[in-house]
Amino acid sequence: MTIAILGSKYPEHFSKYIQHVITKLQKEHVNIIVEEDFYSFLEKNIRFNKKVQTFSHHNDLQENVNFLFSIGGDGTLLKAVTYVRKSEIPILGINTGRLGFIASISANQIDEAINDLFKGNYTINERILLELNTEKELFKDKNFALNEVAVVKKDTSSMIKIETFIDEEFLNTYWADGLVISTPTGSTGYSLSCGGPIIMPGTNNIIITPNAPHNLNVRPIVIKDSSVIKLKVEDRDQLALVSLDSRSRAFESSTELIIKKADFKIKLIQPQNNSFTKTIRDKLMWGLDKRS
Repeated sequence: MTIAILGSKYPEHFSKYIQHVITKLQKEHVNIIVEEDFYSFLEKNIRFNKKVQTFSHHNDLQENVNFLFSIGGDGTLLKAVTYVRKSEIPILGINTGRLGFIASISANQIDEAINDLFKGNYTINERILLELNTEKELFKDKNFALNEVAVVKKDTSSMIKIETFIDEEFLNTYWADGLVISTPTGSTGYSLSCGGPIIMPGTNNIIITPNAPHNLNVRPIVIKDSSVIKLKVEDRDQLALVSLDSRSRAFESSTELIIKKADFKIKLIQPQNNSFTKTIRDKLMWGLDKRS
C-alpha cells in the first residue's frame, strides 16, 4: 500500500500526533510519499524509520498511490485536490486547524480512522467540483474548485455589478461586494458566511449567494448542478477578482465567466462513526441548547 501525505505547518503540540501517524504507517509497511515542502517542515521534528519519497507535481501521484492524507485544515485539503485532480485517489482529511468541515478527523480520532482504513471500515463520498472557463484561461489547467467560485471587487470600496444568467436565461443583476457560486461541499465555507444555506453532499445542487448585496430582497438561490452559469461583471476600476477556492486572479470586467460542474469528482474518505451530519452538529454545536 502506498499513501501520499500533504500538509501545512501545524502547532508544535500536534507533533506527537503526526509522529504517531508516521510510525504507525511505517510499522504497517506502508510506502510513504510526502509532498516536498511538507517534508522539509516535518524532518525538523518527525523521525522516519525508513527513507520516504517526495512529490511536487500532480503527475507524481498518478500511479500506485492508494490514498492521500491531508494534514491541516480545509485549506490544506483544497490544496490536495490540485494534486489529486482526475486520478480518483481517495483523500482522508486530518484536521490540525481550527474548524474543519471537510478535513473533519480530529487529533483524538486519528488512530481510529487509520485502523478503519486498514480494515476497510469506511465509505467513499464523491464530491462535485465547479469548472471555470474564460477566453484567456485565467487558471490554465487548475480551472476547478471543490468549494466555490467567487467574484469580488478588487481595489475599490464601491460595489460591483454582476449580471447573472442560468442556461442563457437572465436571472438577476447583483449589486454587491461579490457573488459566491458554491458546491454542496462549499456550502459550509464562504457561502455560509455570506448567509447561504447548508446543503447536504450528494444533493446535486449549486448555490448562488450574494456577498453584501445592495438590495435587501436579494437572497441566495439553489439551482440544479447541471446548469451552466454565465457572469458578466462591471467594475468602476475595470478590474475584479475571481477565486477558485484559495487561488485568485484579477480579470478585466469585460471578461465573461462561464461556470459549470466539472467532468470529474473528488473522493473523500469517511471513516466509520463519522458523517457530514455529525460533523456539522459538532462544529456548529447543534443540540447543545439546554432545552434539548
